[in-house]
Amino acid sequence: MSKILWVLFISMLPIIELRGAIPVGVAMELSMWINYLVCIVGNLIPVPFILILIRKILHYMHTCKVPLFRKVSDFIIRKAEKNKDKITKYATLGLFIFVALPLPGTGAWTGALVAAMLEMKFKNALISIILGVLTAGVVVTAISYGFLGFLSWLV
Repeated sequence: MSKILWVLFISMLPIIELRGAIPVGVAMELSMWINYLVCIVGNLIPVPFILILIRKILHYMHTCKVPLFRKVSDFIIRKAEKNKDKITKYATLGLFIFVALPLPGTGAWTGALVAAMLEMKFKNALISIILGVLTAGVVVTAISYGFLGFLSWLV
């Protein structure tokens, strides 16, 4: 059980997310299904909270007198602004594609952050992010377990 909790926790972390957690689950010899499902759940747990609360948290951090909070909030806002055009152009589909691409800097955390900054509708953003995480999970699982092992999992 502790292996599952570790993988769940790792998949919840920003930047690492399921892209890093799935290979960890492979190294811990978790079954493909368990690893995939645990990483999906872990990666999605923070998303509703980010969509609902991040703007308020960033505003508080930016107006706070603690210099570190200002620097962190400025960094997060810059990251969201950097990816804004990629997502705005295609709205919901753009958010899905952005989250689904298993590349550094993309994923549920950044996608939720950008969706919140763009004030996308909660339902649309959440659906796009869930579908993107599911897709990224399939890609990373296929790569991590090997394509033939992945095909046997599907059958």
